[in-house]
Amino acid sequence: MSDANAGQPPAPDFDRMTRDIADVPAVEVITTVAVHLMSAAAVNLGLAEEGPEHKDLDEARKLINALAGLVTASATEISSFHAAPLRDGLKSLQLAFREASVVPDEPGQGPGEKFTGPVFS
Repeated sequence: MSDANAGQPPAPDFDRMTRDIADVPAVEVITTVAVHLMSAAAVNLGLAEEGPEHKDLDEARKLINALAGLVTASATEISSFHAAPLRDGLKSLQLAFREASVVPDEPGQGPGEKFTGPVFS
């Protein structure tokens, strides 16, 4: 060990710490991505602890559209066990978007509704 590294912790073993992406089941990747999209959409809807500080409906719309496409396209691949809670979360975000909008979209025109159909409360 050289004097330049003296007193520093050893470098982390990233090879040991990371899991090969090939070993991750598709359902895990899909649900993880969906949860990230849901979380980001919720923050942009102003539903986070900081609320309106991060509210951006344009960003929320994009995230909800992406989530709706992912959930709709993957539903038959990931089984109802995994798809049902994702659909519920998506619908909740779509309804929250409608409530947060000053001028709500027409039924069927809201974020993700081209994939899910109109969302009503």
